[in-house]
Amino acid sequence: MRHVIALDVGGTGMKAALVGDDGALLHRARRATGRERGPEAVLAGILDFAAELRAYGVEHCGEPAGAAGIAVPGIVDEATGTAVYAANLGWRDVPLRALLADRLGVPVALGHDVRTGGLAEGRIGAGRGADRFLFVPLGTGIAGAIGLDGRVESGAHGFAGEIGHIVVRPGGVPCPCGQRGCLERYASASAVSEAWAAAGGKPDAADCAEAVASGDPNAVRVWRDAVDALADGLVTAITLLDPRTLIIGGGLAEAGEVLFQPLRDAVRRRVTFQKLPTIVPAALGDTAGCLGAGLLARDLLDTTDPSEVTA
Repeated sequence: MRHVIALDVGGTGMKAALVGDDGALLHRARRATGRERGPEAVLAGILDFAAELRAYGVEHCGEPAGAAGIAVPGIVDEATGTAVYAANLGWRDVPLRALLADRLGVPVALGHDVRTGGLAEGRIGAGRGADRFLFVPLGTGIAGAIGLDGRVESGAHGFAGEIGHIVVRPGGVPCPCGQRGCLERYASASAVSEAWAAAGGKPDAADCAEAVASGDPNAVRVWRDAVDALADGLVTAITLLDPRTLIIGGGLAEAGEVLFQPLRDAVRRRVTFQKLPTIVPAALGDTAGCLGAGLLARDLLDTTDPSEVTA
């Protein structure tokens, strides 16, 4: 049975799958990333994990995988297959695609984790059928993936979609990127957690959402401030990109209509000449990165030049 290997590497854990030609998940596995052991140990763990997945495919599918896809955090150069920088993993300029291809003996596609997740949401998730979409996961930070006709734009230097660093509150809270007032300092799950803790609640965005649903005035204020900042950032993105569908994911999106109803209203109030996109929750959850890596790998099977495949 023809299949590919899909790997999604996070700061704490790795998700993997063998994906068949029809998109079916033939096998799934998880491992700890083990970043506390250092960057070289993390890299060795990824290569060993991939080799084990290949061996599983040979034994249970009757043949080795035809290709592999891997999604990693940080700065990624998809064209050269290099993991340029990842603070959480301690990486700098790791030729990850070449190392995996050498270990597995098959073509390998390397992608940025958020763009790869966006690829999956766009093709088989909440953006399926949309020719233009923007995927925005709200987690520890805020990133974005710009979808164009079934692919995701990485930009000239690999930074496309960094919506979390749009300045929405000039002169505001310092951001680790060096600017002040960045969107992710006000509307990420971690920002909501900090604001809610400062207001007397638990340092947990989900707890804040529950308090909003129960009508707690302090929680409502914290939540409104976050939604207003998010709407300001999204309208900037809408103005620049004109997406047909806006997909919101990440931990904050798990609040459901507690987030989406006020967010849709806030965006609607801000648009003037812009066309309002459909605003929907992400559909694939924490499997998006792994599924996207599988899509990258499957693309390689129909691509004569693997270096042309990007996330």
